[in-house]
Amino acid sequence: MNSKESNLKMVVTALLLGILMSAMDNTIVASAMGTIVSDLGGLDKIVWVTSAYMVMVMAGTPIFGKLSDMYGRKRFYLFGLLVFLIGSALCGIATSITQLSIYRAIQGIGGGALMPIAFTIMFDIYPPEKRGKLTGLFGAVFGISSVLGPLLGAYITDYAGWPWVFYINLPLGVLSFIFIAMYYKESVIHSKQRIDWGGAFTLVGAIICLMFALELGGNKYAWDSSTILGLFAGFTVLLAAFILIERKAAEPVISFDMFRKRLFATSSLIGLFYGSAFIVATIYIPIFVQGVYGGSATNSGLILMPMMIGTVFGSQTGGLLTTKTTFRNIMLLSAVCFLAGVFSLSTLTPDTSRLFLNIFMALTGFGVGFSFSVLSMSSVHHFDIRQRGSATSTSTFMRSLGMTLGITIFGIIQRNSFTSSLSNAFGSNADSAAFGDPRAALTPEARAQIPAPVLEKISSALSSSISDTFIWALVPAVLGLVFVLMMPNDRLTIAPKAKSPMEIR
Repeated sequence: MNSKESNLKMVVTALLLGILMSAMDNTIVASAMGTIVSDLGGLDKIVWVTSAYMVMVMAGTPIFGKLSDMYGRKRFYLFGLLVFLIGSALCGIATSITQLSIYRAIQGIGGGALMPIAFTIMFDIYPPEKRGKLTGLFGAVFGISSVLGPLLGAYITDYAGWPWVFYINLPLGVLSFIFIAMYYKESVIHSKQRIDWGGAFTLVGAIICLMFALELGGNKYAWDSSTILGLFAGFTVLLAAFILIERKAAEPVISFDMFRKRLFATSSLIGLFYGSAFIVATIYIPIFVQGVYGGSATNSGLILMPMMIGTVFGSQTGGLLTTKTTFRNIMLLSAVCFLAGVFSLSTLTPDTSRLFLNIFMALTGFGVGFSFSVLSMSSVHHFDIRQRGSATSTSTFMRSLGMTLGITIFGIIQRNSFTSSLSNAFGSNADSAAFGDPRAALTPEARAQIPAPVLEKISSALSSSISDTFIWALVPAVLGLVFVLMMPNDRLTIAPKAKSPMEIR
């Protein structure tokens, strides 16, 4: 028993490392993008660096989840980890933005396997009565990664150089690979099924079209340009083809039958809306601190610490409560706290004290923390071991989709609001481009060169645009509450202790 418990701890450690690397990768790289562009050039292609990774992660998540149900978890987790590490090593030696984008796509292929399979393995190896605590820990790591990424990225870039935001994955990944290879003994018999290649290709194509339409629209190309309209048309056609293929496929990549279960459907939609609202806080609070309070990029990452602490506490609390009450009751507490946190952030002004900002962040983090542990359990509640991979990956895909849409949609809202506020402050001919990216233009060095009256107006415009963005972020937060209210009153069912697989020596 002691040896078995020891092996399980090594497996859990490996899975936590995999989740940390995969979830943190985009945020840690975003912090280094300014330095990367200054070294490699290619500012016009910067969007591809982020999008290449996100597209491949989103497309790969449901596919790898399905494959793990069909052929086993271990082989695809190790495959994903190996590809992720190869991509990370290549990214560190990239000599152009184009090369870096290609290597990021390779990294994303591996990243798409790590997150869903890690959670699924945890559900496989632990019985229900022990999943709450473990899911809380897994969820806390997922939440921490969203907050820790910007801080770690800024620190590594300043003191070690941007290639190390990729190289840092190598020792962590090697440890994860060794631990899984040595200590994870998979004994479940998996059914051999045909791979739904048609569904896989149309899903990947639809995501690529949507991602680049949202990334490039209103930025490099006008929204009504033929390029953007063509991308949206491609997304529509491929999405329709994907739906038709999935309805007829014997073993679809994403089974729409899963959404007939109310608990799964509501859990997935809550994850989507939570993801889109939470990403606003992780992106714009550091910008607010840097541009309004006058902190450095590293200091703006440090101020997210209260949100990280709140997220950890919320995730752990949610995981422990799953054995005490229904998923719906737990998520009601989560939704109320999350909604209150986002609302409080919408009241930010240049006069808001750091104490109150810390309280607002801690409340937001606490509210969203529940979702990382509770929703991962509720989404697989009605599925057996042969369907858990698909259920977990589909739920993860929905949250990733929400975060991706949130980054794009709320980015457009903030940019337009900032431009409008500058026009009001400096006249109708003012343009935000004249002041540069606020994250760069309002560094301590740049602020020292700006006359105080002008700086005050720019800071006020930035503050106003960010608070306006949080007001709009209340929309997905409210929708999250609506779907929480629609959850059924299911709760975690625990088998008698004597029948628990962990009790079999």
